[in-house]
Amino acid sequence: MITYIKIFLIVIHTLICSTIGLVVIFLDRSFTLYHYLAKIFPLGILIISGVRVKVNGLENIDRKAVYVFASNHSSQLDITALQWGVPNRLSMIFKKELARIPFFGWQLYLGPYVVIDRKDPKAAMNSLTEAKKVMDKKKISVLVFPEGTRSETGEVQSFKRGAFYLAAHSGYPIVPITINGTKKIMPKGSFKLKSGTIYLHFDKPIPTDNIKSKQDELALMDKVREIIISNQKEIV
Repeated sequence: MITYIKIFLIVIHTLICSTIGLVVIFLDRSFTLYHYLAKIFPLGILIISGVRVKVNGLENIDRKAVYVFASNHSSQLDITALQWGVPNRLSMIFKKELARIPFFGWQLYLGPYVVIDRKDPKAAMNSLTEAKKVMDKKKISVLVFPEGTRSETGEVQSFKRGAFYLAAHSGYPIVPITINGTKKIMPKGSFKLKSGTIYLHFDKPIPTDNIKSKQDELALMDKVREIIISNQKEIV
């Protein structure tokens, strides 16, 4: 399918799902219904795009547990693939600029997601506190991209500490997720959509209840990054 037709259909699909999402949010503040909609939305995008997602490592995950999921990031399609592939109820930390997008951004802001101002370190730390509240009160896992932005080369960039601060101070295990294939399908800065396969690998959860200091958080950060890099090489 020609790329601009795919983009048009994705926009229409996004508008419909976002509108339904707004209604669902007001009807069900437990976000149970929203969780099911959050599976339909990425599935539609994947079908329109002609993209398949292959997942392995799900035997490592308890679908009813609460985790901090940490993934590498090289394409806008990463979010779509992870929304579809992560079996747990899921929240994400998203940049505040997205909240201004009509319907789509509005339902993100009103839903179980957490807005972050990446230009304001103090506000960013407050967002991590809000993420912990979501995890505690709603029993919803949180997805984070420790690189902070998409990698242009596909290679795993340096990690930022925020995700590991959240894991350590929430006490929930952190799960490294390795994603591969999205850069070839939709590179950063491109609107071209190619058909293809995305690969997701879930590693074993790493306990964080033994994290007592900043040094422990940094050691955890290095460990998760090495796991993702190692798995990425195996997938390739």
